[in-house]
Amino acid sequence: MTAPQKGRVVAFFDLGTNSVRLLVARFESGQSYTVLTKQKEVVRLGEGEFARGWLRDDAMDRAVRACRRFTDLARRFGAVEYVAVATSAAREARNCAEFLKRLQDEAGLSVRTVSGIEEARLIYLGVSRGVEMDGAVALFVDIGGGSTEIILADRKRERLLESLNLGALRLTNQFFEDGAADPVPPEVYENICRCVKDAVMPTAEQVKKGRADVAYGSSGTIQNLAEIARRSFQDRLPDTPPILTREDLRKTAAMLCSLPLDQRKKVPGINPERTDIIIAGAAILEGIMDEFGLPEIRISDRGLRDGLIVDYLSRQKGISPADRLQERRQSVQRLLGACRANPEHAQTVARLSLELFDSGVRAGLHTFGATERELLEYAAYLHDIGELVSFSNHHLHSHYIIGNADLPGFDRQEIDTIAEVARHHQKKSPKAGAGSKAIPILSAFLRLAEHLDRGHAGLITHARIASADKREATLEIVSATDCTLELSAIRSEGRTIKKIFGRDLAVRCVGIE
Repeated sequence: MTAPQKGRVVAFFDLGTNSVRLLVARFESGQSYTVLTKQKEVVRLGEGEFARGWLRDDAMDRAVRACRRFTDLARRFGAVEYVAVATSAAREARNCAEFLKRLQDEAGLSVRTVSGIEEARLIYLGVSRGVEMDGAVALFVDIGGGSTEIILADRKRERLLESLNLGALRLTNQFFEDGAADPVPPEVYENICRCVKDAVMPTAEQVKKGRADVAYGSSGTIQNLAEIARRSFQDRLPDTPPILTREDLRKTAAMLCSLPLDQRKKVPGINPERTDIIIAGAAILEGIMDEFGLPEIRISDRGLRDGLIVDYLSRQKGISPADRLQERRQSVQRLLGACRANPEHAQTVARLSLELFDSGVRAGLHTFGATERELLEYAAYLHDIGELVSFSNHHLHSHYIIGNADLPGFDRQEIDTIAEVARHHQKKSPKAGAGSKAIPILSAFLRLAEHLDRGHAGLITHARIASADKREATLEIVSATDCTLELSAIRSEGRTIKKIFGRDLAVRCVGIE
């Protein structure tokens, strides 16, 4: 992907649990851009979902209609590219695939779900670019409809990324059958706060160790609470930087709880579309501020949509993708270290896998490029991490751990590809049509590389596909010592190579002393 052409218009969609948001931007030179429009529509995609794990038909209908209107609007602004992600409600739903297909078929919008950790990373990218951090360590809190993201970071990197199953809509559905239509008794509000504190306690310990200098709150829930507090309890002008203190939050929550829904709608500054879920949102923020020891929190109007732009720019060639690549590598290395896998063996298998991939291109075995090569490398590094659970069937454990690891810097499809390639580094090869078309070929190279370091001794220094014709592919390996075990293992993969590449496998060893 090249740098966006000057004047190129791109539309960014955030399909959240409560709302669908649109941002349309025109890119100028370098990393500058102009926002053409920002739109939001409350669709309550997660309404009634979290107890049963199923998106309701009427909720999907609302989201699809909103996306159809937004794609039409983006097109009128001249958008030629669409970047769309879905968060908590979609990623937790068992019928997510049906929902994504409807978005594609009915709204013409291709949407990818992002993990909670990736959501946190995108929020950090969006909010941090709009505040002055200097050399400070900052805490970022974003309360959504289905989840709350917690980020501890400085200007250069994230130190902590967390996504918690705490959301204003989720907790409203959990604690109020009637949508909090009546005044909320103090004991009920305290029960919600206690639930929040129990959920955030492990994260609070990490945040306190990180010693944040300043805290920022984003999302509509926090912005709305700050506006209500400003109008009701603060002597602060509308154009001054918004800040919400813990004491003002307590007073705001108590006032809101004392009112029935119809009276709550008349509170100065309240967003009528949030009236029924604002109390749960207040409990989430109050629980976090109490547990984290935050006397106040500064308010940002930026969020995930803005992070999508920053991430989009980082993916363009010629616009410093180094930070993104480094983040992905760090994610993989952290997981490798956390699972106490053998780093030397992982590095050897990764190196040999890439040699096979590159020589396979030159020999005409495949036409995949840099994207697939990068995912193969990560799968090679992580292929044995399942041994943390059990050596027996560790390839299945590796698949599960990778698939549920929430690797920052990766989208859901990339994580699934890495997990599938790692899964098939031994035993059965992947079935045709399972996931990405690259998976069978990448897993074949990983299987060969794993066999080439069968004894974890690094006996084979190099490997390449020396040649390939219609009938046979020749694998040439270089070793300075006897490698009978590895050669035997490699030759056992003849049927797999025949199945995937349609060629017999010949093996030639050179360099044995």
